[in-house]
Amino acid sequence: MRISPIAPMVAAAALLAAVVLVAGPASATYPGEDGRITFAMNTGDGDNDIYTVKPDGNDLRRLTNGPDNDLCPSYSADGKSIAFCRSSAGDPPGVTEIWAMTSNGKDVHQVTHTGGFLTFPDFSPDGSKVVFSGRLPGDTTPDVFVVNIDGTGLHRITTDPGFDRYPAWSPDGAKIAFVSNRSGSFQVWVMNADGADPIQLTTDGTIKDQLPDWSPDGTKIAYQAAGDIYVMNADGTNQTRLTTDGKSLGAAWSPTGTRIAFTSSRDLPTARNVYVMNADGSDQHPVHNGGFAAVPGWQARPTDDA
Repeated sequence: MRISPIAPMVAAAALLAAVVLVAGPASATYPGEDGRITFAMNTGDGDNDIYTVKPDGNDLRRLTNGPDNDLCPSYSADGKSIAFCRSSAGDPPGVTEIWAMTSNGKDVHQVTHTGGFLTFPDFSPDGSKVVFSGRLPGDTTPDVFVVNIDGTGLHRITTDPGFDRYPAWSPDGAKIAFVSNRSGSFQVWVMNADGADPIQLTTDGTIKDQLPDWSPDGTKIAYQAAGDIYVMNADGTNQTRLTTDGKSLGAAWSPTGTRIAFTSSRDLPTARNVYVMNADGSDQHPVHNGGFAAVPGWQARPTDDA
C-alpha cells in the first residue's frame, strides 16, 4: 500500500469533514462469520474509492475506480451486496446519491435519483430496503429516509426541524438508531423502523458523531463521542469508553460480536487507518497502512467471490 502525499490527504479530510457536517454513516452489523471489512479510502489520486480487506489486513481489494467520489459503504445481511454513496463526476456540486453493487464490485448501479445530498445507506435485514440520511432538493436540514433497493418507494421517516443523521437498522429490523440534535446537542436516539416513538438514549451533552452501530445480537450499540468509541446497552445504560485517543470514529461490530472496527487519525499526518479491537477495547491495531480511510462496514457470512 503506498503512502499518499500529505496535501491530498488534507484535501480528502476536508471533503470528508464536509460530508459529516451536512449529513451523516451508519451500518448495522448482522450475525454470521466475520468476513471482509469495507471502507472508503483516498490514496492521493484525488478521490475516494471503495475497498475491502480481510480483518487481518491481508488481500486489500479496490472495488471502485475512476473520477467519482465513493464513500460510506455498508454490507447487506447476506454479505453479497454493498450500498454506498457516490458524488458522480458529472453531477452538479453538492449532489450525492445512493448506489449499490455486489460485494466483489460488480453490477454497480444507482439506487436513488433525487438530485439531493444523500449519504450513509444501511440495508434492512431482509435486503429489500435501504435507510439513509440526507437532504432532498429544497430541504434545509437532513432527515432519515427509506427506499426500496430498486429505487422505488422513497419516503421520509423523520420530520423534526433538527438534524437527523447516521441511521442504522437493528438486526431484527424493528428499530433504527440515529444521531440527532433535536434536544439541543447531537445525541444517540432510537426509533421504530417507521420513524415512530423516538427515544433519546444518551443525555450527557457530549456531542455524538459517526456513528451508532448495533451489535449482531441487538443488545448493544457502539457509538462515537468526542472522538472516542463507546459501547452501551441498547436501552442506553452502561455507557463504556473503549478508545482514548480522541481521534476515532465509525464503529462497526464484527458479525460474531467479538470485535469492533473503526477508523482513527492517530496515525496522521501520514494516514487515517481502519483499526480493529476486541469488543472490550483491548488489542487495538490497524488493518492496513497508508491512505486516508473513512468509516468501515463489516461483512457477515462471507462468500467465495466476496
